[in-house]
Amino acid sequence: MMFGMGSRPKEDTPIFPVGIDGRCESAVTDDRLLFVDDTLADWGGRSAPKNEKNRRVSTSMGTEGIIPVWAALVVGLIIVLVRCGQVQIVERVRYAALAEGNRSRIERIPPERGVVYDRDGQVLVQNVPRFTATVIPSDLPTDEAERRLVFGQLAEIVGLTPRDIEESLLKGGGPDSVPISIAEDISHRQAIMVEIMSSRWIGVQLLRGTKREYPLATEIPSMSHIIGFESGVTAEDVESGDFLPTDRIGRTGLERSYETELRGEYGRRRVEVDALGHRKTTIAEEPGTSGQNLILTIDAELQQTAQDALRRKLEELGLSRGSVIVMRPDDGEILALVSWPAYDNNLFADGISDRDYAALSEDSDAPLFSRAISASLPSGSVFKPVMAAAALAEGIVTPRTTFVSVGGFYVGQWFFPDWKAGGHGLTNLAKALSESVNTYFYIIGGGYDGREGLGTERIVRYAKLFGFGATTGIDLPGEGAGFLPTEEWKLETKGEQWFIGDTYHLSIGQGDLLVTPLQVAVMTAAFANGGNLVRPHVVNALVSGDGHRSYLPTEPVARQLVSPENIAAVREGMRDSVLYGSSRGLSLLPVSSAGKTGTAQWSSQHGNHAWFTSFAPYDRPEIVVTVMIEEGGEGSSTAAPVAREILERYFLKKTE
Repeated sequence: MMFGMGSRPKEDTPIFPVGIDGRCESAVTDDRLLFVDDTLADWGGRSAPKNEKNRRVSTSMGTEGIIPVWAALVVGLIIVLVRCGQVQIVERVRYAALAEGNRSRIERIPPERGVVYDRDGQVLVQNVPRFTATVIPSDLPTDEAERRLVFGQLAEIVGLTPRDIEESLLKGGGPDSVPISIAEDISHRQAIMVEIMSSRWIGVQLLRGTKREYPLATEIPSMSHIIGFESGVTAEDVESGDFLPTDRIGRTGLERSYETELRGEYGRRRVEVDALGHRKTTIAEEPGTSGQNLILTIDAELQQTAQDALRRKLEELGLSRGSVIVMRPDDGEILALVSWPAYDNNLFADGISDRDYAALSEDSDAPLFSRAISASLPSGSVFKPVMAAAALAEGIVTPRTTFVSVGGFYVGQWFFPDWKAGGHGLTNLAKALSESVNTYFYIIGGGYDGREGLGTERIVRYAKLFGFGATTGIDLPGEGAGFLPTEEWKLETKGEQWFIGDTYHLSIGQGDLLVTPLQVAVMTAAFANGGNLVRPHVVNALVSGDGHRSYLPTEPVARQLVSPENIAAVREGMRDSVLYGSSRGLSLLPVSSAGKTGTAQWSSQHGNHAWFTSFAPYDRPEIVVTVMIEEGGEGSSTAAPVAREILERYFLKKTE
């Protein structure tokens, strides 16, 4: 129906066409369609007569504007339809996931940490139940009064103050939906009370986990330097995204160097949350993968034997610092690794107090310091086997070359003495090693009276060849590298020229040369095994949850450092040391052995360091024992008896 020019539509009559479902079929408001008189066709787009202008609703567009407007409308409609299809079809999965995310969240489940055993299957580290009271910041009441109520109740249960809880939240780090540890290792009674409280306040949560226990640490505290300990994560650890605020990670020893293997992989738990993000129920749970177990090369019984032998000698001498290394020469397996004094790493498993930590860290004897692998000390005469091998390899001497020792010699105004007044007489290589004749090594190192010596450069080169001046690569953190002095180093650091006296001192293991006890053991192993440089290690195998064992590689770092003939000549001198020389204390062992003593000067205000390194049996070596006693005096009288006791016990056990 068309309305007359002077009439108005009824109140319920739509201006636009309406479909059968009552919806507007078109919302296009082209002003050409707003005319309401059947004279529209007569005007044909011309201006209306003056007396007709008030009879139309509105118009100003000519006929030529129809096509562009309709084109724009069609394009716009197509865009809307395409977008609707994209939302409903293409992005349906993404929007569904977002909707799911709005009502659930993923939580990580810490895995069970791996257990550690000695070579015979004795447990060295195990997990025991542990309860931790936590709060989830995003689930705490937003009302300040309610928050104070929660903090007050929780603080009373775990023996803290509300202020302590607030400080824990400030230090926590990480997302607000992640639990923050408030009190660790709480009692069963406290755990029950926290669990009851969590049923009322969803922001409070009891975490059931485990903590480390070191069963032998009290009896064999020297094991602590090997095993190490774990402690709570820092805010920086949490911010890295790799850890939860309630996690504990390895800080020292194997707990640190095998952190990844011991830790395992997190599980996942999907929990339903309400509109405010508060946890409601668990939707699904996927357990994590437990950490791998470690089987060590360490013999716990031999570790205690070595520890007790060293400790008794230290007590006898009125001293407190020393180390012992017992190693297989063929593959570098460490059977015992003792640093003394030591500590009980269970102190850290329980969360060490400030007082206990201060007592350990401020102790002048540094019980937290792993001396066996980290202490850099002057070597004294245990360096002489390297000098002998180098001189043989470079043709400086043969095994039959002899020098006469008269107690020392002068170079200008400087006197370089033997340790024995009057000297050792006619000396060949074997005697020089067995009696530790200084003048012999002065000559082969620096030369004398027209005879060529090795010189500093070659001494340093062979020292590196036998493992000095660099870390050995043991699978423990904090290893020291020692130090090899050079002419260039002295000029750059001290502003002094290198003198012949520096070379002489280096040739007998004195001066600025520094070595670690572990390096001395590795050097000794090279002479025991025929000339191969091994990499020491304390882990034999990794064991996964399904029982699969992965053995660590034991191939030598380098083979045949010098010729077998030269190795044999040095071995003979070390054997003579036991039979006729400074190591005669080992001659009473039930098996043949070889060794080298050392007495290292390092300070005019302190006693000399005592060294002894050895291997046995002589013909088919299966064990290396290296002992170092700080300020112990003569190696033959203090360090060698410790090695003898360890060797006796080792071979006695083999016959039992």
